[in-house]
Amino acid sequence: MTTSVRSPRATGDIRAGARTVAPACLAVIPLGLALGVLVVQSGLDWWWGPVIAAFVFAGSLEFLLVGMIAAAAPLAQIAVSALLVNFRHVFYALSFPLHRVRGRGARVYSTFALTDEAYALTATPESAGWSGARILAIQGLFHGSWVASVAAGSALGVLIPPQVVGLDFAVTALFVVLSIDAYRIRRSIPVAVVALLCALIAAVVAPHDMLLTAMGLFLAALVGRFLIERKGPRRG
Repeated sequence: MTTSVRSPRATGDIRAGARTVAPACLAVIPLGLALGVLVVQSGLDWWWGPVIAAFVFAGSLEFLLVGMIAAAAPLAQIAVSALLVNFRHVFYALSFPLHRVRGRGARVYSTFALTDEAYALTATPESAGWSGARILAIQGLFHGSWVASVAAGSALGVLIPPQVVGLDFAVTALFVVLSIDAYRIRRSIPVAVVALLCALIAAVVAPHDMLLTAMGLFLAALVGRFLIERKGPRRG
């Protein structure tokens, strides 16, 4: 009796989740194809693409990780890079509706699959009444579409002649686009200037670890700004 009542509702929630996440799944296909091609063009076996997409599933970090794996970067450097790139997820967790997801295994997966897209779709006033099944459907379908896109890109990368150069610029282009989008959302010239200064300082101080150093400096600057702004109103 219980199964017959819950099953149609769960099916409806999954279908609703599929309709919600479909635009995001389509939008991520070009980026997944680019990552798959980059994997092969970086000298890695094609299967690295879907493996990274399935078990890392962290967007921009995956692009960085491809270069680090190809260069045999130390595990400590990879760990610190992952922390800096995904540090924003600490704040995502404060308002993500994980309490609606039932079951320990389901919650573990939902925490793992907390991407920017999943947060944007599920942590809104419109989604206040969504069930855990719908939230999991959104995350699972997006995860699956990402893995499929990267796998397809890896297959295409095998067919691209090695004479084609410039595909490694995809990482730089990705961060340029992310920076432009971030500026459009919050048009803060001081933040952009601080980011540029951090990059220039890192290029001079640590040219061989420029990205890691610049990200660390920028994160410290943002935390410092947050603490200053938080104390400001109390003084007045």
